[in-house]
Amino acid sequence: IFTRDGNIFTTGFTRMSQRELGLWDPTNFEEPIALLELDTSNGVLLPYYDADANMVYLCGKGDSSIRYFEVTDEPPYVHYLSTFSSKEPQRGMGFMPKRGVDVTKCEIARLFKLHDKKCEPITMTVPRKSDLFQDDLYPDTAGPEPAMEPEEWLDGRDEDPILVSMREGYIPPKSRELKVVKKNVLDSRPTTRRSMSTLDTNSLPPQLLERLLEEIQNLKATVLSQEKRICDLENKLSQYTNGTD
Repeated sequence: IFTRDGNIFTTGFTRMSQRELGLWDPTNFEEPIALLELDTSNGVLLPYYDADANMVYLCGKGDSSIRYFEVTDEPPYVHYLSTFSSKEPQRGMGFMPKRGVDVTKCEIARLFKLHDKKCEPITMTVPRKSDLFQDDLYPDTAGPEPAMEPEEWLDGRDEDPILVSMREGYIPPKSRELKVVKKNVLDSRPTTRRSMSTLDTNSLPPQLLERLLEEIQNLKATVLSQEKRICDLENKLSQYTNGTD
């Protein structure tokens, strides 16, 4: 990986199968600027470089940790910062462009850890108490627009990337849009019961259907008898009020 200072950052193995990292001057490969042995493992180290912060994230395939370093102009040139550890090993790792991080949470990097059946996002944040935009954490970064066309690059032309400001993605807490969702009380009303005529009789067992039909016939007979009794009582009441009884 070429650093922003023009040096080359490498990862590899020693003759004793120890994993190591190195920082080299491209004009002199006889002696490294810095060389650091890490551990003994057969997992390949995958480096991800953040040019804005001049940091390197090392993710070993099959490891369950992510180590990150800072590259500076002062000895020892490659400074160990910290290690992120988890329980499950990683099968692979992805690195999101810097312009996609959440500046309101002081997020400086977001990696995507590949598991057997899922992809886990891992965020790297810097603890800050202030809600203001942190200029030291977010210098202008490379934008999505290309600096030149492929034909120009093939002709030997070289250009620096077009930078964009991270401040545009920052939303102060007081200016955030407040969304109010009004709930319709009619949506929570109980559902009406279906009548017997709307029921699917084909889905009922034969014995249950026969019993229901029998109960319906009995109810009809009861209603008819009650109607006849009411009619007789009304006739008797009419005779009593007319004085014929």
